[in-house]
Amino acid sequence: MKKVRIGLIGLGSFAHIARLPVLVELDNIELAACMSRSKEKVKTIAKKYGFQEWFTELTDFINKSNVDAAIVCTPKQTHYEIVMKLLNNGINVFCEKPMAMFIKEAEEMVECAEKNNLILMIGFNRRYAPVYEWAKKEFEDKRPDICIALKNRPGTEYRATMENAIHMVDLMRFFCGECIEIKAYSKFDDPYYETNAAALLRFDEGTFGFLLGNRTCGQWMERVELYGDGKTVIVNCPDSITVIDKERESSIHLTPLNFGWARLIDKMGFKQELEAFIKSLTENEKPRNLASDSIKTHILLNEVLKVAGLPPLEE
Repeated sequence: MKKVRIGLIGLGSFAHIARLPVLVELDNIELAACMSRSKEKVKTIAKKYGFQEWFTELTDFINKSNVDAAIVCTPKQTHYEIVMKLLNNGINVFCEKPMAMFIKEAEEMVECAEKNNLILMIGFNRRYAPVYEWAKKEFEDKRPDICIALKNRPGTEYRATMENAIHMVDLMRFFCGECIEIKAYSKFDDPYYETNAAALLRFDEGTFGFLLGNRTCGQWMERVELYGDGKTVIVNCPDSITVIDKERESSIHLTPLNFGWARLIDKMGFKQELEAFIKSLTENEKPRNLASDSIKTHILLNEVLKVAGLPPLEE
């Protein structure tokens, strides 16, 4: 089987945490090219990880690297421009979330991928995280009656709810279906740097969802609770899941995996989602995070922001 020629665009901290450690382990790809605006950085990374070529300009990356697919790890404000140029030049794309800063741009990205018959996958890694996969299996094809999703992180940032809670909005769609009604609230001094956002969501198959994004807490915390079908399922991401029914309580902890060396890239689904991306290219296997579905998460988040009194993702 021909190996997929992969290019990596953006070599910041997230690429080092979640992408480079995975790419060096995949055996059905070639590390064809990497790109960064910093010549010194890109040369160092190319040599360290074995990339065949390196570039500092996107035009050169597109015209000279001959890649089959690119992974875009640049700041979110740059996603639209970079992804559109890649797609329009016949390159499949894995793009980190959020797809773009505006819904209109995200829609254009989906249309461009479909028009060019290319894969555009978005980095909603939680759908591949083992603890969330196990939680999904507990309900099989059913929906929970209640879904509580909490994503708390110290310190606000630009578009904090979009940056912080978008994973939880995507997980709520993963577990609950599509949302049909929203009530939401927020707290802020500056609406672009909010500290709290909370929402009550009603889904099309009857689930009630509760979403909370807090930026005044003590530590990072991500937790999902699911209730229904005689079960309580509690996920403390990325390390454990507890299932409680009328007869027993059982827990699974990821710490013992790999003899106690369970890694973040495995626990958070970073490795699994890139494997799914490669399979979509080599085996025509549909990934969970195709942009045509992921845009629905962006649209739902946009509605939550608007109802909460925060600036929407609309120009």
